[in-house]
Amino acid sequence: MTSGVGINLGRLLVISIVDDDVWARSGLADLILSLGYEVQAFESAEQFIESDSIKDTRCLITDLHMPGISGLDLQSFLRRKGHSTPIIIVTAYPSDKHRQQALAEGAVGFLTKPYDERSLLACLTRAIVH
Repeated sequence: MTSGVGINLGRLLVISIVDDDVWARSGLADLILSLGYEVQAFESAEQFIESDSIKDTRCLITDLHMPGISGLDLQSFLRRKGHSTPIIIVTAYPSDKHRQQALAEGAVGFLTKPYDERSLLACLTRAIVH
């Protein structure tokens, strides 16, 4: 039974955010929190991988271009490790090649920064019912 947007069986759903830009990360975290979800925020893919949050994450929102492991590389890593966590890729520097690769590898969304809240919510909804 669902009770509220981000609550499932009395437990908050965890949305993890990976973005090296502190302002983008904190702004997105504030938005996700306001929707009633629990948020785990990380400044790098490496930090997310090393955390215990992978197993609890219901949806991952990651920046595409980051130092070290990119958002696409993070997506590939998680798939190779057997994780089917829905992923939304966000980027300020979109390309058709990256969009096609992300979606072909199972991303539920590929958004261009600045994205509008409705587009993000549509992707998040697809991820949660995935």
